[in-house]
Amino acid sequence: MMDGVSLNTDPVVDDDADADEFEIEGDCGMAKCISQSGVIQGENPLPPVVGMEFDSYEDVYYFYNCYAKEQGFGVRVSNTWYRKTKERYRGKLSCSSAGFKKKSEANRPRPETRTGCPAMIKFRLMENKRWRIIEVELDHNHLISAVSGKFYKSHKQLGIGTKRVLHLDSAEEVQKVRLFRTVVIDVEGNGSVEISSGEFRSSHNQTSQLRLKDGDAQAIHNYFSHLQLIDPNFFYVVDLNEKGCLRNLFWSNTRSRVAYGYFGDVVAVDTICLTDKYQVPLVSFIGVNHHGQSVLLGCGLLAGDTIEACTWLFRAWLTCMLGRPPQVIITDQCRTLQAAVADVFPRAFHCLCLPRIMQKVPEKLGGLYEYESIRMALNNAVYYSLRPEEFEATWEDMIHHYGLRNHVWLQMLYEDRRQWVPVYLKEIFLAGMLLTRPNEVVESFFDGYLDKHTSLKEFLDKYDQALQANHQLEVLADMESRNSGFMLQSRCYFELQLAKLYTNNILRKFEREVEGMYSCFCTRQINGEGEVITYMVREQIEVDGNRRECRDFEVLYNATEMEVLCVCGLFNFRGYLCRHALSVLHQNGIEEIPPQYVVSRWRKDIKRSYVLNHSNGGIDINNPVHRYDHLYKCIMQVVEEGRKSEVRYKDTVQALDQILRKLNLVEGRL
Repeated sequence: MMDGVSLNTDPVVDDDADADEFEIEGDCGMAKCISQSGVIQGENPLPPVVGMEFDSYEDVYYFYNCYAKEQGFGVRVSNTWYRKTKERYRGKLSCSSAGFKKKSEANRPRPETRTGCPAMIKFRLMENKRWRIIEVELDHNHLISAVSGKFYKSHKQLGIGTKRVLHLDSAEEVQKVRLFRTVVIDVEGNGSVEISSGEFRSSHNQTSQLRLKDGDAQAIHNYFSHLQLIDPNFFYVVDLNEKGCLRNLFWSNTRSRVAYGYFGDVVAVDTICLTDKYQVPLVSFIGVNHHGQSVLLGCGLLAGDTIEACTWLFRAWLTCMLGRPPQVIITDQCRTLQAAVADVFPRAFHCLCLPRIMQKVPEKLGGLYEYESIRMALNNAVYYSLRPEEFEATWEDMIHHYGLRNHVWLQMLYEDRRQWVPVYLKEIFLAGMLLTRPNEVVESFFDGYLDKHTSLKEFLDKYDQALQANHQLEVLADMESRNSGFMLQSRCYFELQLAKLYTNNILRKFEREVEGMYSCFCTRQINGEGEVITYMVREQIEVDGNRRECRDFEVLYNATEMEVLCVCGLFNFRGYLCRHALSVLHQNGIEEIPPQYVVSRWRKDIKRSYVLNHSNGGIDINNPVHRYDHLYKCIMQVVEEGRKSEVRYKDTVQALDQILRKLNLVEGRL
């Protein structure tokens, strides 16, 4: 595997308290020992991010110097820390304009070129012998320009960036795809994880490269070339094997990258194409937008379902999203995925997809005696337990009664129970992405565009159609929420309040809870000591689809803090208050939902522009490239606003016509 940049989200520990260490300031001859091993080849669109790891001190310098050359500033080594063994363990690289020169007493002193610029990175040697960036400052206090023609000493060793040639081998063709904006992410040397046999269903030879059919390589080339032309912030990463053949691939467009900024709190990883052996080994990163609709946050193709491949893909995606991990990540129950998530997203809460687990019940338990009774007992434990101790008692009764103590799959489910059983997840905000009700089915983002027999070439041909259809659904939902009033089924003040704020799709879901208030026929206070009052709300619920029974739901209410917490956990599961909490608020004369329970991700009045906003050091109007990039970003914002209604569209076209006429008049005078 090739050397490269990797992101690691492990906690950074700054353990400088070492007696055998000293510090040296200055460049230390770094320009003479820049690594030319190709840490990054070609364009590098990414700024440095805390958590990036490199194989050597020189590779950090090379990476930052490449970034500096692209941005238009020079680099110098501000500090290097050494131990008494002369081993480097820490460094600081700064903009060449950092600090100020000492005053010179010469008759004709050189003009001051430094500005005290704060831009810099700090990095240190970790226990795994890799160098990790621990602090980053990207902002400069002076104008920078990539093509100003200014020469910097640190760039002397950097030749023109070469574009890596990617060889795609198939049975009947060998195609070459030239890659731009490519970062190769290394996942080796990060430790190994023990895994049970049977997790790997592919041999080493089968997972060493993607199995491409006739025309697939050309389809990849054509599609990526097309995207680069229409989307200047299109991002992709490749993983090549030792022969230079394509092994794994990740890509994401601008819309997906911006959407992650709005809706990246909870992310699901869809690997159904790997588990069900589709021709296209697709892995999708999915979020949910302000309408509760699925949004695509990136895609990958994997040669095999190994820990190494999944870890590579997760790091590629995290790099694309500038090192910002989600709060919650949802995957299938798979030891390979669980190991990769633990490695790349150690701070994210890892949930296992409940519907996918329950879909396996017929396969895993169908051959057992009294299967139907076992299935009902399992459903009862999973879906209707209100507290952990209730679930564990019900589970134990099922295991004991049906003699399932040695069933391996059930043992594994129980070990992982805190990641998939709803009763353990009530304190985790899931934004409706983890389906927690019986018979709910997870729909793939590419349903209708991809099945087991779809070829890669055919999928890439349909890919834009799927994205466009999804985009249109969001646009239509935006227009409906903005322009048409929601038809309220009741005059409940809770519903009236949220109708002014939330999108219509979310209001329809909340409406079911408002209607459900009337099925809560008994709300009584059972404890009134201190600030927190305990209520018991009784409701008749449907069990197993054809049977109804009464259940009591405990609700805690703090009038001082305006906090309400129901044992059912619906607020964190779905993002809006449940009927039981609403009943308690209503009984206490509260006419508005407290502000902490009005979730901003569902609001229709927040402007969301799907234009990637890169911070930069300023626009050089004398630079045609800067002019083009800046105008492109501005016009994309105009397009985003103009598409939102027919009136805005007409106004936008008229304004653009006026601009063009004005520009033509100016050109005619020159």
